[in-house]
Amino acid sequence: MSLNGLWQFALDHHATWRTPEDVIWDSEIVVPFSPETPASGIGFTGYFRACWYRITFVVPSLVDDQRIVLHCGAIDYQASIWVNDQLAAQHEGGYSPITADITRLVSGGQPATVVIRAEDDPLDLAKPRGKQEWQLEPHSIWYPRTSGIWQTVWYEVISHHTIKSLHWTPSVERWEIGLETRIDGPERDDLRLRVKLSAFGKAIAEDTYSVVSGEVNRRVGLSDPGIDDYRNELLWSPATPTLIEAELELTTRAGEVLDSVRSYTALRSLGIQADRFVLNGRPYPLVMILDQGYWPESGLTAPNDEALRQDVSLAKAMGFNGVRKHQKIEDPRYLYWADHLGMLVWEEMPSAYRFTRESICRLTREWTAVIERDRSHPCIVAWVPFNESWGVPDLPDSPAQRHYVQALYHLTKTLDPTRPVIGNDGWEAVATDIIGIHDYDDNPERLAARYGMETTRLFERERPGGRLLLLGQGHQGQPVMLTEFGGIAFSDDPGRTWGYTRSNTAEEFADRFRRILSVVRSTPLLAGYCYTQFADTYQETNGLLYADRRPKISIEQIALAIRGSRSSRDSQEEWLYRERLMTELMKIYTVPPEERGLNPDPTA
Repeated sequence: MSLNGLWQFALDHHATWRTPEDVIWDSEIVVPFSPETPASGIGFTGYFRACWYRITFVVPSLVDDQRIVLHCGAIDYQASIWVNDQLAAQHEGGYSPITADITRLVSGGQPATVVIRAEDDPLDLAKPRGKQEWQLEPHSIWYPRTSGIWQTVWYEVISHHTIKSLHWTPSVERWEIGLETRIDGPERDDLRLRVKLSAFGKAIAEDTYSVVSGEVNRRVGLSDPGIDDYRNELLWSPATPTLIEAELELTTRAGEVLDSVRSYTALRSLGIQADRFVLNGRPYPLVMILDQGYWPESGLTAPNDEALRQDVSLAKAMGFNGVRKHQKIEDPRYLYWADHLGMLVWEEMPSAYRFTRESICRLTREWTAVIERDRSHPCIVAWVPFNESWGVPDLPDSPAQRHYVQALYHLTKTLDPTRPVIGNDGWEAVATDIIGIHDYDDNPERLAARYGMETTRLFERERPGGRLLLLGQGHQGQPVMLTEFGGIAFSDDPGRTWGYTRSNTAEEFADRFRRILSVVRSTPLLAGYCYTQFADTYQETNGLLYADRRPKISIEQIALAIRGSRSSRDSQEEWLYRERLMTELMKIYTVPPEERGLNPDPTA
């Protein structure tokens, strides 16, 4: 049951209140929008150290040893949760989920009061904060702060024995799906887990496993069809995002069902072969767009689920097959739509901006939790723990900082050995599977010359952004990608906006975009690229779309520049899908923003 909607609220400017009894409740807020945003109903953008939330709801009746669990998708930054005046949970980290079993604190059929305190020092640079501004007003590439609750809050009633966690690991090579589950509840020896996998409406695997020591870890073998045409039907890709539906039941030996869940997974493989990224055993050029995931009225929180779906659809319609989610751990619903609609995602950890023992522990702990949350999503194809040496500003001269980047690279590979890891995207690479370069040179001829040269000369002579591209060793043959470039600003109000370069008319913007894409698209050295950026973000107006997602030039023009004329590497399915999306989206974006659901409904 969702608890989104109106809560009582109070700003605690100096973080002086310590318990719910101290709070003076003087306003209301719309959860899950942060108090800095207009959508919250608060819209306070000044400094404050903490804020408080309170809601009362009637607990459903609980039977047969059922339990009730409270969930918060994300609270920035340190959260304390009270239920009926008793401390239920504490959590640190603004991008990872919170779960609290509150059964002992409530009574079935009776009202329960939840109070949440969120402490978020606006000047603390030692915590993962991404693009959140530490100055009073946003400037350059830094945006308004996000404090407190900014993802969905809900509760669920679960059984005494329940499927606590579930992860999937596909293996195309062995034609099987790895299953990893944890079962919560008192130890008993008669628990069984039934697993059924289906595709195209037909069962493709079904089996029952004994629960041993509270877990089930199995490889679910599938019947290999042998012929490529049939194999390809089941493989997940942006062109054919085939998902495998899953049903799981936790039962006793006698057949009593204790818990059941629905899930999904996909068969797809990732890898690096020489200088290319490989999807499902074939070289696959990554054609990505940088997406920071902000909305004008609601900040880091999407106005609604439809807005997340539309963002994935828009990126596909423009011709991109991937999105680099920049300095944000996105709402899981975005990943859901990327899985279902077919969009590759690079997931990047929001940066801290100081190198201290505290920042190291904070970022490492939260990055580990993020990987745990998201590693089953087929859409995620790369992990990026650092960006542009943020938080490790002295990499060339500091062995400790280089060891930190190397350590997170190897930790990530340990937690998930199935995906490439980009240790530090942009420059100063010390441990990476892909060399990502950020280069905002606006001269297409210089870009053609720079990335047309032999790789040894590139890494020895060129310093985009004034930084060395590699540290400590030469190029080891990894794929090279231009993971930030472009950044061409175009705005109706150029005096109050910012961009890497600027165009004065839509025609000039379209021409410069087309010319720079033509060079990057045709450079053989590059295994992929990521254009900056998807949509305008506050004062940074270098999006292909305005902040409300209206295209600055037609989606057809963008797609043509991205893909060029229809090529052999475009499958028939992908081309037709993109054409259909463009037709649908142009209908949507002729409607004013307030009429297409971009203004949040507080009662939803």
